[in-house]
Amino acid sequence: MASVYRAHDRELDRPVAIKVLNDLQAEPSARTRMLEEARIISRLEHPGIVPVHDSGILPDGRIYFAMKLVRGKRLDEHAQPDMPLTDLLAIFEKICQTVAFAHAHSVLHRDLKPQNIMVGPFGEVLVMDWGVAKQVALVANRQEPDPCRHSPMSLGNKNTVQGAVLGTPGYMAPEQIQGDVSRIDYRTDICGLGGVLYFLLTRRPPRDLQEGNHPDVVLPRHWNRSIPRPLEAICLKALAANPDARYATVGDLIQDIDCFLVKKKVQAYPERFFAPVARFVSKYRAAIVLILAYLAMRLVLLLLS
Repeated sequence: MASVYRAHDRELDRPVAIKVLNDLQAEPSARTRMLEEARIISRLEHPGIVPVHDSGILPDGRIYFAMKLVRGKRLDEHAQPDMPLTDLLAIFEKICQTVAFAHAHSVLHRDLKPQNIMVGPFGEVLVMDWGVAKQVALVANRQEPDPCRHSPMSLGNKNTVQGAVLGTPGYMAPEQIQGDVSRIDYRTDICGLGGVLYFLLTRRPPRDLQEGNHPDVVLPRHWNRSIPRPLEAICLKALAANPDARYATVGDLIQDIDCFLVKKKVQAYPERFFAPVARFVSKYRAAIVLILAYLAMRLVLLLLS
């Protein structure tokens, strides 16, 4: 729909990014969507969202808007197999917090994927590309722009699909794949967050839509046996095909991630009988070892006395 250029703001002497509509003859819906993106971003003032500085129309009639120039790497380039799991989850929680902020302002992103997330050199995490974002009220009322309805969706395309289906193959929720606008809500973005978490754990998208367009998700531990089962359960709950089976809010997802990090019970994972004991031992391993060593030493002294 658009191209992004690096430019220089002569008034304030700073580098900026300018997003420009590609086609002067673009359909009205494309122009509307780009203007809506600029308006949505300008209303979402958050450290995880790139601010818009200005917007307007170029001399040739194309729409543009200027944004802060973001430096860093896309998440799919930044995340490396040798990164500690805690570091990956810290990035993931920042992504979740940004999406939760958007939801608090009744905005759905609808195209969450690693390629739309930037990680800066100082640990900044930014959720990018709000080009298919929408106000919840408009989605609920089915006021959805529907350009190119007769254009086929290319499942091999990793970019955002335009038309009746909006999103990215491999990361779209089942309701997006089916084009069921009436079922798209906050839980659609939660499924997208599940897809981002799946990528961080496995380095691959959760759904391979080129294999018969099948929406089932392969268990993350199939690709990486070192993934803790509670974390796998969190990922799968976020990715559930039925929206009712997903987390109700992004806050619930964050809470489960926090519980996992501090070795508390994860709501998404049904524990076995001895699991609480195992978690306690894992959490306080060093203290337990010291206590046992002390008791063993006392026992030896008693036996020698």
